[in-house]
Amino acid sequence: MSQSLYAQPGTDAQLANHYYNNGDYAKAKEYYEKLYKREPIKLYFERYYQCLVAESDWKNAEKLLKQQVDYSNGEVEYNVMLAQFYEDRQEQPKADKIYKSLVDNISPNPTAIINLFNAFKSKGKNDLAFQTITKGRSLLKNSYPLHFQFAEYYGATKETKKMIQEYLDLVDYSANYKTSVQNILSRIIDFSATSSEEYTTLKTELLQRTQSRPDDIVLSELVTWFFIQSKDFPTALMQEQAMDKRMDLKGRRVYDLGIICVENNDYTTARKAFTYVKNLGENAPLYYQAENAMLNTRYKEIITARNLSATEMNETVREYESTIARIGKNYRSLPLIIELAHIQAFYNDRAATAIDLLNDALKLERLTDIQKAEIKMKLGDIHVLHGDIWEASLFYMQVDKDFKFEPIGQEARFKNARIFYYDGEFNYAQSQLDVLKQGTSKLISNDAIQLSLLITDNFGLDSNYRAMFWFASADLLIEQHKYTQAFQLFDSIIRQFPYHSLGDEILIKKSQAMQQQGKWSEALAYLDELLKYYGTDILADDAWFIKGEIYQNHLFDNEKAMECYKEILFKYRGSLHTTEARKRFRELRGDTIKEDEEL
Repeated sequence: MSQSLYAQPGTDAQLANHYYNNGDYAKAKEYYEKLYKREPIKLYFERYYQCLVAESDWKNAEKLLKQQVDYSNGEVEYNVMLAQFYEDRQEQPKADKIYKSLVDNISPNPTAIINLFNAFKSKGKNDLAFQTITKGRSLLKNSYPLHFQFAEYYGATKETKKMIQEYLDLVDYSANYKTSVQNILSRIIDFSATSSEEYTTLKTELLQRTQSRPDDIVLSELVTWFFIQSKDFPTALMQEQAMDKRMDLKGRRVYDLGIICVENNDYTTARKAFTYVKNLGENAPLYYQAENAMLNTRYKEIITARNLSATEMNETVREYESTIARIGKNYRSLPLIIELAHIQAFYNDRAATAIDLLNDALKLERLTDIQKAEIKMKLGDIHVLHGDIWEASLFYMQVDKDFKFEPIGQEARFKNARIFYYDGEFNYAQSQLDVLKQGTSKLISNDAIQLSLLITDNFGLDSNYRAMFWFASADLLIEQHKYTQAFQLFDSIIRQFPYHSLGDEILIKKSQAMQQQGKWSEALAYLDELLKYYGTDILADDAWFIKGEIYQNHLFDNEKAMECYKEILFKYRGSLHTTEARKRFRELRGDTIKEDEEL
């Protein structure tokens, strides 16, 4: 007996669902009626009601709605459904009576007001929704001003100014809502469309409010946020400096803005921000952080632009040397010493000076083993540049031995394999690369795979191996910044071996040479030539990825960068760059949590 009682509801529910899904509403209605009478839950009510409507059983549908209103103790959702039912049946007076009663009898409770507002809004009853929140604001007064709901209503009715005023009023009501309001405004305003109604209205409202309340820090933060979203960093800096002086904020917000400018590649404004903080004096709390940030900005600007004038370069070197002299040469200043060595060697044609600087750094006390390894890696890189590849090899082997299973050791092993490739020891280089292709970091593994493929695909295609030897020699010359000699060797290969498979590799290397000199247009031209003549070959995806990097990181043209990454995602699905291209595409497009639906 008890088994039958427990089994029956499950059977009724299954049969009801079966008939409902198959469109047999007459049979489904019988089962949902039984289920609803036994347990008047929302699911059974909704299904039973839909079956009655499908069968045009208006009398019982009305009865059911009234019954559900009673069961739910007058829940507004079901009252609105009943009113909508009368409206659909052309019984407007009955519907209006319910609507009026709901608004007139609403309790001074934020949850009740918002629930009724949402119920009206879901049915497209904007006028009733507005009546609800208007009365609600009158009832609640300042205890809960319903700014979100008013802003949502004004947004739906295209009243942009009132919508933005409500959002800003919400921040005035409580600063705790600032982040939420910023997130909402970021979604509804295109900050690149500076002539749009939303953009100009927000700008006008913010400036008017800050003029009347110049000491309001939260409002000032919103103004700065607005200019940051607009990528107008110089104006944001003027705003922050004015607030810093007025409120004696000790440069904290100006410093934070400088960091944001660096992240957005506006190095000029970043330097101005850090200079402002430094000029507050050595006793200011952020003086030394600003000094280091200034140097780091210089470093990033050099490796990004790669075309600083001699005057700018000398000024940068002096700033590094001055700071290192003040701190002293020790383990704390080591990052600055390594950066200065890199600048001197790779961008200021002072490789010998850089080597001396690093050799002295190796003698510093209290260095950790990993710090010593970082110095040796940089020494190896600079010795390659300086022309002493076997001295570089010794440093790489030391790091490899000391950190065999660490990322820095794997990087050293790869760079050492590359030394043997430069010297024409292709078989030995290949054996080392085969080890690195597995069990290493993704970056090193990809580099190893690419160099291994280069050797495999091109070594031995001509009888005396000359083409590959010349290519490796030219590759080393590029690393040493001897571009004229490298290009002469590349051109010799093309002349003597016109059908050699190294044609696309040569174009990639010529592009790399242009990139090292900051000649971005020429670098892109070589990549375009590769895609024109070798668009279906193995390096085509590399060319698209490099183009994307140039547009993203050096020319700051995110739209063109996205186009390049998109090419990889659509046309080269097996590429080693697919994962990174998808990640960068989504970042540039502004994706956060949602999956990449467009792709």
